[in-house]
Amino acid sequence: MDEEPDEKGIYQWTEYSQVPEHLKKYWHQRFKIWQSYQKGVWMTEDAWFGVTPEPIANKIAIHIAESAPKEKTVIIDAFAGVGGNAIAFARNGHFEQVFAMEKDAKTMKCAKHNAKIYNVDNKIVWAAGDCFDLIKRRFSGHKNIIIFASPPWGGTEYSNEDVFDLTKMEPYNLEKLYKSFSKYSTHVVLYLPRTSDLNQLARYAPPGKKVEVAHYCVVGASKALCVYYGDFNFEGEGEEHADDAASA
Repeated sequence: MDEEPDEKGIYQWTEYSQVPEHLKKYWHQRFKIWQSYQKGVWMTEDAWFGVTPEPIANKIAIHIAESAPKEKTVIIDAFAGVGGNAIAFARNGHFEQVFAMEKDAKTMKCAKHNAKIYNVDNKIVWAAGDCFDLIKRRFSGHKNIIIFASPPWGGTEYSNEDVFDLTKMEPYNLEKLYKSFSKYSTHVVLYLPRTSDLNQLARYAPPGKKVEVAHYCVVGASKALCVYYGDFNFEGEGEEHADDAASA
């Protein structure tokens, strides 16, 4: 696409010299983050920290589609950001509806643009605003939804800890996320730092139920994990590789 950003704070960097110093290491990985970056992907500065790399987003979409109960036909991306996961869900083709929620207007503008690049802009329902409020108003009483959330992690400090304390995650900690989303769906998937405290994740397992945790890797290195709350069937799944992504 030839369309260029027309608003301050939205960027389409094509040359190294354009990139701020603190983001250059991420820009070097741009084709691991977006395989179609050269087609004109738009980003905000914060998105370079927060967007799910495309191979991982695709693998998560496959995992959810293949393991969730068949009646769960609608998926909500609660923190859509610049569109990485919502685009993957829409491209997967399994879900009857994909809802993408984002409260920052510039970030949402990027997401809609990026969805056009991947030819799925008409397969996503966009909702601007606070996800907790939107889900409460639009999805109370719905039984067929899965809530996926890739929340802010509070900067990059988590990477300095061997075990990340999820009670300290900002601005929403694990308790806030789980209790808010589990009111409206029995199937909740959270995308969290790779060093997240597994004991803390296990505390929210329903009585008599297991919690599935999958690590997602790029070029052999774990980048993040997903915790799957609900009746996701992962029987028979071992370590897998798909393009640059892997799960275990």
